[in-house]
Amino acid sequence: MMGKLLKDLILIITGTLMYALALTFLAIPNNLADGGLPGLSIILHYAFGWSPGIVNFIIASIIILIGYRVLPRRSVLLTVVTTPLISFFIYITEGLGEPLGDTLVSAIFAGFFIGIGAGLIFRTGSSMGGTSVIARMFNHNLGWDLTRTNFVFDAAIVSSGLFIIGPLNTMYTIISLFVGKKATDLIIEGLDTRKAVSIISAYAPEITDEVVQQMKTSATVFEGYGGYMKENADMAYIIISKYQLLKLKRIINSVDEKAFVVIHDVRDVFGGSFSWAKKP
Repeated sequence: MMGKLLKDLILIITGTLMYALALTFLAIPNNLADGGLPGLSIILHYAFGWSPGIVNFIIASIIILIGYRVLPRRSVLLTVVTTPLISFFIYITEGLGEPLGDTLVSAIFAGFFIGIGAGLIFRTGSSMGGTSVIARMFNHNLGWDLTRTNFVFDAAIVSSGLFIIGPLNTMYTIISLFVGKKATDLIIEGLDTRKAVSIISAYAPEITDEVVQQMKTSATVFEGYGGYMKENADMAYIIISKYQLLKLKRIINSVDEKAFVVIHDVRDVFGGSFSWAKKP
């Protein structure tokens, strides 16, 4: 338990530092904004000259005090650590960054490092105490959709930048947010993404036998019925890593060249053959 807590604290410290430095060295010096509460703090900084670190801490603290009841207890405790750290790192590095001279490059790399920092924070189950908490409050009290509500708040904050940093830099900010979302997904989901493969073939059992033997992974066969051909057609369902995909295609073609194959990404996989290596 203590080991897990220590690991989470290290991830939070690393993530908050990376997030803050991306704002103070890449976003703010190049007149860019961000989504969520840090983005609101930056826009208020541009408009009134207020310290984004202090503003972020004050608003986040108020939101957490009001909405802590709708968050899991562990998430509240981690958020109480995360929010002051982000604000502190922003505060001590304010004014240290210099414009790079290329706003697009700044937006891309700001989004990349912000996304990695946010991903490290989210992996612990923590939050940054901003719009996500407000969205949870509306979801808990009014039944509003969590994802859509959070998106509306973030969109409103980014859109307000039109009147402060102008349309062009607002569009650069949107590019930064897109890159950040992809970077966050990369950290949360990992580099080794999984592929789900559905194989419709009269030889589905034979294909799964070869897969189990040659690839040392599990496979499932379903009994199916072809709606067009009006014939029984078995389907094999297999989860593999992306690096195994080429070998799987070769196995399928060696057994049935006419097999119908559908391949799509899956976000997360646990249990089954993916846990075999963890057993003593």
